[in-house]
Amino acid sequence: MSSPPRAETFPANTPAVSQIFVTALSQGPLTRLELARRAGLSPAAVTKAVRPLIEAGYLVESVDEDARPALGRPASLVRVDSGRALFVGIKVTGDEVIGVLTDLCCRVLLARRLPLGDRAPRAVLATLADLTQELLAEADGLGVHVVGAGVAVSGDVDRAEGMVRYSPFLEWREVPLAELAAMTTGLPVTIDNDVRALTVAEQWFGAGVGLSDFALVTVGAGIGCGLVVHGRVVAGAHGVAGEIGHVTVDPAGPLCHCGNRGCVEAIAGDAALVDRVRAATGAEVTDAAEAAALAHEGVAGAQEAYARAGEAIGRGIATVANLLGPERVIISGEGLAAYDLFAEQIRNSFAAAAFGSAAQCDVQTRPLPFEEWARGAAATAIHSFIGSGSHQ
Repeated sequence: MSSPPRAETFPANTPAVSQIFVTALSQGPLTRLELARRAGLSPAAVTKAVRPLIEAGYLVESVDEDARPALGRPASLVRVDSGRALFVGIKVTGDEVIGVLTDLCCRVLLARRLPLGDRAPRAVLATLADLTQELLAEADGLGVHVVGAGVAVSGDVDRAEGMVRYSPFLEWREVPLAELAAMTTGLPVTIDNDVRALTVAEQWFGAGVGLSDFALVTVGAGIGCGLVVHGRVVAGAHGVAGEIGHVTVDPAGPLCHCGNRGCVEAIAGDAALVDRVRAATGAEVTDAAEAAALAHEGVAGAQEAYARAGEAIGRGIATVANLLGPERVIISGEGLAAYDLFAEQIRNSFAAAAFGSAAQCDVQTRPLPFEEWARGAAATAIHSFIGSGSHQ
């Protein structure tokens, strides 16, 4: 077993330091003048903020050879030293644990998977610890310290308290996962809802970079939604902001596991699709892949199930657009494997339900494997390490 990583703190003694670092992290490399413009700070404030970050090795400054002017001093670019620190990100699903080792810029260096035979917290923690130790052993060989870990699970997750309030797929209630995972891994641990974690990664390192307001909608086992409003990932007062999976789109629709009827998830989630295809076709369908295969073969009942799912998802996305007016909605999740079966219905339903200029929202798809969800968990660990949550 590798030795426990040493504790390390990020030199963010003011909000400006965090703000400058996050700007360089997500949008760099940049000149100091451009850093000041994008961060909304004065050049003097940037100079003061950059100094401790350079001294601590988190930022480096170098000449931009590609932009060397004919006269005068060459431009200098400020960028993050991605190898300054490493992070572990872990995504827990119903049947496996996926882990990644990333650098400070959230680039995946290694990825590992371990099967999960038992969903009880004790068994999950043991698997999580084994996977983390594998990644730490690899990190030892790189000679760089792992300074934090993030764990992402589905359901109602209280990041501030480190508590999984309720995870229907894991059948967990009130599990203090952050504390338990920190004890078993020896690392500072941040936990979050898996969709919000993926949203952090998209905000800083993906399709949301530079956007003040966007939404990430995930389709698959559940229907999730992460929200970024005025540059902040929004959890809401009770940690469940963005739950479009439980927006009712058909009051007479099927019963949802939340107790209501006609929720988006009760119509478009994988389990709902499997049930509907099985009922409509009489086929012994056991999972979403088999349901999608029947629809691709042209079986009418299966195609109708996916068409109805697309309509529900489109209405759910329109609800987000009408309420928040995001610049972009990114659709992702494992359900995109069957996206061609309901893409048209999503677009048409969204256009019909979006009010006025909300229909101009840029809706795009972004297929992401589960390793990217684990990367999202690492992004939350980076977010916590920088300490920007109270400043951004």
